[in-house]
Amino acid sequence: MRRAGLLIAFASSWCFAFSGPMAKYLGGGGLAPLESVWVRMAGAGLLLVGILAVVRPRALRIPRARLPFFGAYAVVAVAGVQALYFAAITRLPVGVTLLIEFTAPVFVVLWVRFVRRVRLPRAAFTGAVVAVAGLGIVVEVWSGLSLDPFGLLLAFGAAACCAGYFLLSDGFGDDVDPLGLIAWGLVGAAVVLVPVSRPWDIPWRAFGDAVSPSPDAPVLPVAAAALWMIVIATVAAYILGVTAVRRLSAAVGSTVASLEVIAGAVIAWLLIGEALGAFQILGGLIVLAGAYLAQRATAELPARTGEVAEPVAAG
Repeated sequence: MRRAGLLIAFASSWCFAFSGPMAKYLGGGGLAPLESVWVRMAGAGLLLVGILAVVRPRALRIPRARLPFFGAYAVVAVAGVQALYFAAITRLPVGVTLLIEFTAPVFVVLWVRFVRRVRLPRAAFTGAVVAVAGLGIVVEVWSGLSLDPFGLLLAFGAAACCAGYFLLSDGFGDDVDPLGLIAWGLVGAAVVLVPVSRPWDIPWRAFGDAVSPSPDAPVLPVAAAALWMIVIATVAAYILGVTAVRRLSAAVGSTVASLEVIAGAVIAWLLIGEALGAFQILGGLIVLAGAYLAQRATAELPARTGEVAEPVAAG
């Protein structure tokens, strides 16, 4: 059962890793980041709700007392993470954006310690320091930040919202089905983003085009990229992720989830020609090590003192 859980988690990470490269194709077709996010949220949300309505209708029941929680989850854990991530990858390489987003456990450590005022193991702070040091190498601070400053700000915003996702994941029990929460979270995010995404202004004709987001990238139909992002990088990724989390411990789950960073960088390199430099690879390994230490330390806390539920994935 453990081996099956590891294989499922591995598959989930690789599915999630396609979201950034596929979003680049939508951008190449003329869609703005928020328009691409809306297409992903609305398409995946409706598809997942439809699947659950047939195979597990009980998962879609929302206890009335949980409505505010579902709203916060949709706004912060889904809309916030995805909108900021998609905006960031228009200015930064996919691999770098994922690395920054996976510093979310550092934000969790700070929140638990200074807002919840919970004493944390020394390993949590060690992990935070290691992750920050690794980030310094990723962005090459000695050269005056060689990466786009606004892109970095967007990526850190995605990391902060991802931390909110971790913390909110600690806010429900057996009365909420994880897949139902994700399904309504996706639908709710699409609704929340309507005023800013303006789906009526999306260049829908672009879905009949085939584009290449960079000179080194192959030409793909925009519609195929959108469908892959919705079905594989979202619906299949979440279903596999939730299944894996139920079979694995928090520590193992967080380690396997971090493979999304590696998978995202590999897929971005193969598909759209975005390669990480030597310092970004070295710094990325350090970031992942620090994030793992921080996540493991907080995950081992008792539930009443700020346990952070294991995430499915972040991308």
